Amino acid sequence: MKKQILLSAVLACLSVFSATAQKEPVDYVNPFVGTTNYGTTNPGAVTPHGMMSVTPFNVMGAPEGDKDKDKQWWSTPYEFNNKYLTGFAHVNLSGVGCPELGSLLLMPTTGKLDVDYHNYGSFYQGETANPGYYTNTLDKYNVKCEVTATTRTSMARFTFPAGQSNILLNLGEGLTNESGATVRFVNDREIEGSKLLGTFCYNPQAVFPIYFVMRINKVPAKRGYWKMMRPMGVEAQWDDTAGKYKLYTSYTKEMSGDDVGAWFTYDTTAGEVIEVSMGVSFVSIENARLNLEKEQPFGTTFDKLRAEARKKWNDDLSRIKVEGGTDEQKGVFYTALYHTMIHPNILQDVSGQYPQMEGDKILTTSTNRYTVFSLWDTYRNYHQLMTLVYPERQMDMIRSMMGMYKEHGWFPKWELYGRETLTMEGDPSIPVIVDSWMKGLQDFDIDTAYKGMYKSATTPGKDNLMRPDNDNYMAKGYVPMESQYDNSVSHALEYYVADYALANLAQALGKKEDAKLFRKRAMGYKNYYSKEFGTLRPITKEGKFYEPFDPKEGANFAPSPGFHEGNAWNYTFFVPHDIDGLVKLMGGEKKFVDRLQSVFDEGNYDPANEPDIAYPYLFSRFKGEEWRTQKLVKELLAQYFTTKPDGIPGNDDTGTMSAWAIFSMMGLYPDCPGVPEYTLTTPTFDKITLKLDPKYWGKDELVITKEGKGDYIKEIRLSKKKINKYLISHDELIKAGEITFVVTENPNKK
Repeated sequence: MKKQILLSAVLACLSVFSATAQKEPVDYVNPFVGTTNYGTTNPGAVTPHGMMSVTPFNVMGAPEGDKDKDKQWWSTPYEFNNKYLTGFAHVNLSGVGCPELGSLLLMPTTGKLDVDYHNYGSFYQGETANPGYYTNTLDKYNVKCEVTATTRTSMARFTFPAGQSNILLNLGEGLTNESGATVRFVNDREIEGSKLLGTFCYNPQAVFPIYFVMRINKVPAKRGYWKMMRPMGVEAQWDDTAGKYKLYTSYTKEMSGDDVGAWFTYDTTAGEVIEVSMGVSFVSIENARLNLEKEQPFGTTFDKLRAEARKKWNDDLSRIKVEGGTDEQKGVFYTALYHTMIHPNILQDVSGQYPQMEGDKILTTSTNRYTVFSLWDTYRNYHQLMTLVYPERQMDMIRSMMGMYKEHGWFPKWELYGRETLTMEGDPSIPVIVDSWMKGLQDFDIDTAYKGMYKSATTPGKDNLMRPDNDNYMAKGYVPMESQYDNSVSHALEYYVADYALANLAQALGKKEDAKLFRKRAMGYKNYYSKEFGTLRPITKEGKFYEPFDPKEGANFAPSPGFHEGNAWNYTFFVPHDIDGLVKLMGGEKKFVDRLQSVFDEGNYDPANEPDIAYPYLFSRFKGEEWRTQKLVKELLAQYFTTKPDGIPGNDDTGTMSAWAIFSMMGLYPDCPGVPEYTLTTPTFDKITLKLDPKYWGKDELVITKEGKGDYIKEIRLSKKKINKYLISHDELIKAGEITFVVTENPNKK
């Protein structure tokens, strides 16, 4: 008996060990992370960089709660604390600050047909999500909903009860500010159409159509359209549908309007499954159909698509293997890595066709054409991560940016499906392209690229799409305030970073006079330094410091004179290219370090605001102060990054916050965009193995190892050689192939 008990215990232990050993990177991902606390991620089904995403839409029509797109500013189709579904949205944005897309709302219902979303929405329960898959069950209808996706298509699987069941496609609602759609029945089981999207972040002309083809695997008993009729007066005395939703039960040719949809009705048996497939394109209906046929050929099953999506995610996530640490830390790491591969998105169809940037032509590419470039955010760390771990994608992203320049005449700032939204400020393409080129990703025409960068850096303001205030910037070295909340200092600070990167490229290309010009410009930040406050400070048109001035004005995204989405403390140390110069302005290292530390001690650091996210790494520039970086990074990771729904400190900004966490947990951070260097800190894990692409890096892996116990670095070895610095070049890191951190529990203070 004792032997049997012992054997059972051993087998149980082996079973647990086996289950743990078999856990793959994809199993650590929690798509619900960032779905509250304004992280604006969503748990929907998507594949890496996929054009298609399909996510629960729960921010409309709820009978209770205020997290609703029509009740407050709202930029996400999903909020974790909301539990009221009005459809599954196709093609969505993740981690953005403005409402857009979140349309083509697919909804299953039962009972009498009702096409008013105020009535047909349902509370739900039992939701689960993992990469490429989402499911819930609708309380009102007892319908189980499941969705999965391919690069350009989706499939929904609805399990219905017995009785009348309905499938609705609502083309009138969504997150987009645009309206207008057309839909047409191709046959009993297929519809096709288009919907206008756009007007992202205050740009009313940045609009574009999305085309779709939707197929259902069962012929309905009935089908038709609906349309919200306009209010009418005397002429509609005989029509009781004026100002209401009108059902079309016999007309099936074509329907257009601002608020239209298509419906299908079935007589279902208990447990009957109906599958709905959708293909999308930003080129044409024909391409949407081709995408659907190629990615979901006849006989494709839901489970096959789900398995393929999981494999794609696991393959990509497995490029970084982490060992040691806790399951919570692994969950944070792999979920963050997952979030960095949602945007940018593939734009071209299976045919290679894509819409011209800011034009009407349809062009063709033989590589991946990417879209959704939130560059004010991502130029700081995201593209550096892509360069290191996914260089072939970063290369295609640069080629995409080059294509946009050739087609439009300008590199992108915040591009969205072929339209330039001009969201935020600066000239962010420059440091992205320069950073990659300086690290060795040079398979593109650098002379053409330089021409485009030079254009935006030198063109007068009235003709300059990237730098509309370039005249004063070029003449004075700074941008003066034209109005109280014009973000003038933020504009100039972004230009300084871009010009420093451009100076480095010019120097590398042998353009010495250009390098001298742009490097001198990059030092213009000194004009803004106020000794009275020890911070940067706006300058008026008269050339005087703005007053009355409060460095803290603008905290928590309140309006701030001279600064965008932040205050003077969030921006004063945002001079990554000339920390030595800023140290001199502040009166030496001690005063600089004390003032920088006060940002954290006095609550002036914003972990969700891009300009200051590299602040913790600045301490490592000073011998004996590196411990502050090591202490702060660990504390910030633990405080702001978790596996809970609020586990991102705010808007993920298309992966930027996640990229900060990834680099920080690996122990290296690219704190100066456009400069091929990393600042080092204590890694979270005992061992991190990065699979490198030999085509780009000449070797197949980079190993980061932590030895000892504690949070503070005692020694660093690059390969087998001890180094006495915390700033290393990209080339040094790659050539070494191995970096070891020996840690201790005691900080090395001055």
